[in-house]
Amino acid sequence: MKILFATLPAQGHFNPLTGVALHLLASGHDVRWYAGPVYQPKVDALGIPSLPYRWATEITGDNLNDLYPERGHLKGPKRISFDAEKFFVANVRNHYRDIAAIRDDFPFEVAFCDAALYAAKLVAEKLEVPVFSFAVAPAPYVGVAGLPPPFFGLQPARTIAGRLRERVARTLGNSTMKRAVLRYNEVLEEEGLPAIPRDGLLRVPLQCAERVFLVGSPGLEYPQLQLPSNAEFIGPLKPAKRDPAFSSPVPDEVLDPKSTVVVVSQGTVDNDDPGKLIIPTLTALAGGPEVIVATTGGKNAQELRTRFTSPNVVITDFIDYDDLFPHADAFVTNGGFGSVLAGLRHGIPVVCAGTREGKNDDNARIGYHRLGVDLRTERPSARQIRAALQKVLADKQISGNVARIRTELEAYRPYEIIDKRLAELAARA
Repeated sequence: MKILFATLPAQGHFNPLTGVALHLLASGHDVRWYAGPVYQPKVDALGIPSLPYRWATEITGDNLNDLYPERGHLKGPKRISFDAEKFFVANVRNHYRDIAAIRDDFPFEVAFCDAALYAAKLVAEKLEVPVFSFAVAPAPYVGVAGLPPPFFGLQPARTIAGRLRERVARTLGNSTMKRAVLRYNEVLEEEGLPAIPRDGLLRVPLQCAERVFLVGSPGLEYPQLQLPSNAEFIGPLKPAKRDPAFSSPVPDEVLDPKSTVVVVSQGTVDNDDPGKLIIPTLTALAGGPEVIVATTGGKNAQELRTRFTSPNVVITDFIDYDDLFPHADAFVTNGGFGSVLAGLRHGIPVVCAGTREGKNDDNARIGYHRLGVDLRTERPSARQIRAALQKVLADKQISGNVARIRTELEAYRPYEIIDKRLAELAARA
């Protein structure tokens, strides 16, 4: 089949689909990837033909604040509202124009999109091309009673006060989506499609897709979640292997079976300021008995090495998690869903500290299921991190829960599920 991949230009949206694309390419499908100038080289490095942006602007985590300097002064609901409009919706019209033009030359039969690419609705309903959508974060909010609204880091309410808090948060959340919904409806009207309701933006990926693949497993979700018939969990998606030249080797002290190894990372986007998580973690553990490995994602590594010279500290730009995590005992992270999944599928308890870009929702689930400790802050202290690490390394309930989730995640065969759904689609064509 002819398959077009299209994702938002963000590592957490792009990386999980890279392994899927290579699998389909190796299976004989004709695979292309729609990408902007920053992500085109990444696609080309995979050996997959890239199809460039023509009208759309590539908005990434690195240039978002440069394109919109006012964003840096926004916090809380105002920032959520801004990001919903500018990052997720502003490009919809031009993404669709690009993809429609691509189809003139590459008549793709199915589109593989991450669930945050809102042009997918136009692809499905205007081009009449089936969309396979990948939810690369906690399952999309579908309005189920008892399920907390997204972006507030809430767990399901157990009290009257908690339900009141949920109701207030839901009202506030709908308000923050107002500008994005208005802008999205303008595009839909131009294309002759009906408007979505004011609380409908987050349901669009579920409603327009032929299939929705939920990355993760039910054990990471709240029990109140109810999925529509076109959605299913597929377990973790492993990104394509990077060129070994970009990855440091695993240090000998990490390979020592006697070592207690703690890994800390701020991911690949929110890593400009290591004072949020990396520095307090290094401060908490430097000079101690643990081996602490800080992966910086290419930012501030030399400055950190100059500051933290203890022999138990390893600071590097990047080590492949599949090489590193089999030797790790705990993972300190800001809560990026892909990183959290990588830790859990290797059986590592998690200490989470992050409240932005939906990470508070990821972290709330870690706390709810006792898979680690959710510190519920963007900037934890060294003392908080030390206490949380002591807990996750000693708490047998946490280790048992992590082992259970690891077994659940390992049971999935995501490529087999995807192949099956593609075969069903082809049989109906």
